[in-house]
Amino acid sequence: METHVKVLGVLHIALGGLGLLCALLMMVIFGSAAGIVGASGEPDAEVVIPIIGLAGGAIVIILLILSLPGLITGIGLLKFRSWARILGIVLSVLDLVVVPIGTIVGVYGLWVLLSKDTEPLFRGTTTPAT
Repeated sequence: METHVKVLGVLHIALGGLGLLCALLMMVIFGSAAGIVGASGEPDAEVVIPIIGLAGGAIVIILLILSLPGLITGIGLLKFRSWARILGIVLSVLDLVVVPIGTIVGVYGLWVLLSKDTEPLFRGTTTPAT
């Protein structure tokens, strides 16, 4: 089960990294949109630019809030930390609603982390081979 835990850790890191990449992309998109609107010289641009900024900022913050726990959990799973197992179970349950990739990762995560063979890895009773 050690291999499955490591694979799950890598999957959480990859999905978290993908979320961070999407946050960066949204910053570029909304920043460019605000710049284009501002450069248009329209009188209504002064009203629209803050709205674009607020919407873009909110989307970026939401993406960051959703991505960072996956990165933290993935790193903890790779190091077999006990808190990472609990956080991984919670994230796996939340991943179930993100169809289709999140559902696959969520089901896999629940199978791995709720397995009786996995529990000793996080208790420290057996030392995982590194």
